[in-house]
Amino acid sequence: MAKPEKVAAVTEIVDSFRGASAAVLTEYRGLTVSQLTELRRSLGEGTEYAVVKNTLTRIAAAQAGVTGLDELLVGPTAVAFVTGDPVEAAKSLRDFARANPALIVKGGIVEGKSMSADDIRKLADLESREVLLAKLAGALNGSLAKAVGLFAAPLSQAARLAEALRAKREAESPAAEAPAPEASTTETAVVEAEPSAQ
Repeated sequence: MAKPEKVAAVTEIVDSFRGASAAVLTEYRGLTVSQLTELRRSLGEGTEYAVVKNTLTRIAAAQAGVTGLDELLVGPTAVAFVTGDPVEAAKSLRDFARANPALIVKGGIVEGKSMSADDIRKLADLESREVLLAKLAGALNGSLAKAVGLFAAPLSQAARLAEALRAKREAESPAAEAPAPEASTTETAVVEAEPSAQ
């Protein structure tokens, strides 16, 4: 490979490292071209699976500021550069490796943190970001409904208390405020008709 081609290859790998939230290194020895195509398809659009040269990848990782990959860059290496959900990519790699034991996950980096092959397997066992967000939203929704109930309870209790007090006051008011009976007009007339004694 001529020097300009190597520079271009390193630049491409640097860009892939910088644009990815995760990079998972694998050994693909023993996989056929059709199996590699199937693997690329199973990883989806959020992951680019590239066969790389170890020396160029070391140089590119150093230029991109990625550390902890040197010991993984041994033997035939391919890197899954993940721009989407790292959990989904790890699940796809795990599932493909179960069906095709020739694929070996070596390790990688996720959001700048170096991860072993076991860490990648644990990552694959997690639920996807969308599922976790849906569960969080459900929990928050339930908590909000409880909070609304708690805040509304004192208000409704105060409203019921005010209504009970108003009803009680109305029930007591007619008896307390009843006007004294007025003298009938015939009695008044009789009183006025009596002559005064002088």
